[in-house]
Amino acid sequence: MVAKSSIYVIKLKRNLLPMLFLAFTFCLLIFSKSNLPAVKSGLALWANSVVPSLFPFFVATELLMHTNIITLLGHLLNRFMKPLFNIRGEGSFAFIMGIISGYPVGAKIASNFRQNNICSKEECERLLSFTNNSGPLFIIGTVGILMFKNTTIGILLLITHLLACLTVGIIFRFWKKDKTTFHTNTTSSFTPSNKTASFSNLGEILAESITSSISTILLIGGFVVIFSSILSILKASGLLDNFSILFHPVFQFLNIDTSFIQGILTGILEITNGINTISSIACKKLSFNLIFTAFLLGFGGISVLLQVWSITSKTDLSIKPYLYGKLLHGLLAAFYTYLLMNIFPFLNFDL
Repeated sequence: MVAKSSIYVIKLKRNLLPMLFLAFTFCLLIFSKSNLPAVKSGLALWANSVVPSLFPFFVATELLMHTNIITLLGHLLNRFMKPLFNIRGEGSFAFIMGIISGYPVGAKIASNFRQNNICSKEECERLLSFTNNSGPLFIIGTVGILMFKNTTIGILLLITHLLACLTVGIIFRFWKKDKTTFHTNTTSSFTPSNKTASFSNLGEILAESITSSISTILLIGGFVVIFSSILSILKASGLLDNFSILFHPVFQFLNIDTSFIQGILTGILEITNGINTISSIACKKLSFNLIFTAFLLGFGGISVLLQVWSITSKTDLSIKPYLYGKLLHGLLAAFYTYLLMNIFPFLNFDL
């Protein structure tokens, strides 16, 4: 009986993905009425929000990687990066760009650092844990101003997001001992040719940077559309509502409005839709809205996780530090948000 059970488990594991993909295909047909508007909405979100905010940063990052900026930052910031994060100074480029750009720029730079031998495997995994963040444009502009209609809320969420990011980086300085030894390639770039930008080849470098950026932005667009479809299916089928009911006792015990459950579950799948749902919930204790939003901004959602996984799969980097780091980031951001709202009265938005 034990042997037969083991065989059934093996068969189930082997056929699980084909079954899930087949079920997804059937659901696309069955719920096409609600799915088509969701896909259009996802495409509109990608075209109107993601492309304008991220594409220029992708191109800028690609161009900078063809210069000696990484070497310069390495010399300047090694005295800070090494003691704080146990990463050589060159890693500051991923840290800085990851903060100002947004998902998944930090992960892309960390992966390309590994491909081009700029940092060791262990250092790149540490970079993965804390350099892939929500950008200030998204947090202040989209979340603060557009969703919550309050710039101060956006600034508060950005501050707690950055504090949590730094804390995760410091904690993950202990992630594995360095085993890889190598000589840094100071002319590394995103392209295999490792060309350094000059006036003579500027057109070629710009074309390569744009091409690479288009590939990444289309990849993100694909994830946005797919997860818009998945969320639409979960809502139309009633699965999201039924799953939410399981958490009702916990939220009632904690005296938290159960309306937040669906927004949190949505945000765990896809960050933008989840935060939009949470921001629209009318609650006298707005602190709950902000704490849950801070968590989702730090965690990033499964959609971003898969985007990062698709990027790191081209290297020997483990996805584990990223997953652990983002979970910790979300929890710390939520805690810091709660803390600042209680310390500073002008940040308490409860009615």
